[in-house]
Amino acid sequence: MAARAEIRDAFRMLRALTPYKLYNAALLWGSYHYSRARKNPLQLGMPMAVSVEPTTSCNLRCPECPSGLRSFSRPTGMLRKEVFEKILDDISRHVWFLTFYFQGEPFLHPNFLELVKAAKKRRIYVSTSTNAHYMGKDMARRVVESGIDRVIISIDGTTQEVYKQYRVGGKIDKVIEGAKNLVEAKKNLSSATPYVIFQFLVVKPNEHQVEDARQLARELGVDEIKFKSAQLYDFENGNPLMPEAEEFSRYRKGKDGKYRIKNRLLDQCWKMWHSCVFTWDADVVPCCFDKDAKYPMGSALEKPFREVWKGEKYRRFRATLLNGRSQIDICNNCTEGTRVWLEAGAE
Repeated sequence: MAARAEIRDAFRMLRALTPYKLYNAALLWGSYHYSRARKNPLQLGMPMAVSVEPTTSCNLRCPECPSGLRSFSRPTGMLRKEVFEKILDDISRHVWFLTFYFQGEPFLHPNFLELVKAAKKRRIYVSTSTNAHYMGKDMARRVVESGIDRVIISIDGTTQEVYKQYRVGGKIDKVIEGAKNLVEAKKNLSSATPYVIFQFLVVKPNEHQVEDARQLARELGVDEIKFKSAQLYDFENGNPLMPEAEEFSRYRKGKDGKYRIKNRLLDQCWKMWHSCVFTWDADVVPCCFDKDAKYPMGSALEKPFREVWKGEKYRRFRATLLNGRSQIDICNNCTEGTRVWLEAGAE
């Protein structure tokens, strides 16, 4: 059943493609490799994947998250429908995959599913990520009816004692109930969507529950479970959240006793050519590591998005990345090019 669900999900992704989107993807791929070779940015295409932030609000207080810590230096708020419609007008011809998530809990947005429906009308594959605390039976039915393609549910523990150590303020029973409701709603409506994924962020307090999580996923009937290594802000001298099993950690201890990220920081990044992030107030930032929007490339409200994407500010940022990525602080804890997902078939 899980394999069939994965195949159906892949076909839904393919159905979101158009000849122009394929042509645009070829432009992106070609200009990216040209830019790497020449150390000079050339951007011929438009992004084929974007993340859009519904809200910065969150009900939890996770210790490695700006939303949870309430530590943003940028404005907080919720995406307005008219702002999203403006973004859609600018991106729908070339965007293939839209992730409704950056910071915050999407289901706190009162009109979140209306935004999903607006994106689905434009022939875009749509995904979101949630802590599932608001996935009651009625909401689960509405989620299925919205046509959203993928829902990722954070399940970072299988017991309350373990779960609450990272998902501070959360209730594991609510997560499990929400997953059950979503799976049940799919069955009741005879729907293949959404493709439901459990995401297990592996940290020291929960690494002993990896097998328990796999078993729980099977029992609940979710389509897939993925184990993700945790990005930690303070890691050089170790961190209480750092897993003991090296396979689950992004970091490795050096001979000097300091921890470093496992992958080499190469002067390249495919994300800077094929994707970007829109904050709730329509600022464009380069990637999901720029959680505080320290590197705004421009506002999609003040000028056409094409002018932002191909503008001088973006060109200079890409040039810096190609010639000295270590100069960009958000890159120094980045796993681009390394194996972040720990399950086969993941990103």
